[in-house]
Amino acid sequence: QVQLVESGGGLVQAGGSLRLSCTASGRALSSNAMGWFRQAPGKEREFVAAISWSGGNSAYADSVKGRFTISRDNAKDTVDLQMNSLKPEDTAVYYCAATIRGDYVTDRPLMYDYWGQGTQVTVAS
Repeated sequence: QVQLVESGGGLVQAGGSLRLSCTASGRALSSNAMGWFRQAPGKEREFVAAISWSGGNSAYADSVKGRFTISRDNAKDTVDLQMNSLKPEDTAVYYCAATIRGDYVTDRPLMYDYWGQGTQVTVAS
């Protein structure tokens, strides 16, 4: 089993920044990719970003490219999401996800096996 706990959400003005962090515990996630997704009220969960175990490969949703950066520290079992130039449309619950199927950087939610409980991000206009 893997437990994922997100932190760092909150309320921020448009144009501001937030940094989300996800800490993993339990089963080791070595050689596995991790990702961030988000879900706004009334909408389906959508991909935000993903990163390979080495950090050498990453992917982003078009809507966040150039504004968000995903990173990980395998020694600390953490994956972070730095969010800059936030927009009201970024408002959502953000979820950390981990796959145990290998080092596949993917935007498909079904490829992820473990999810955190989510952290709320609200961007005021």
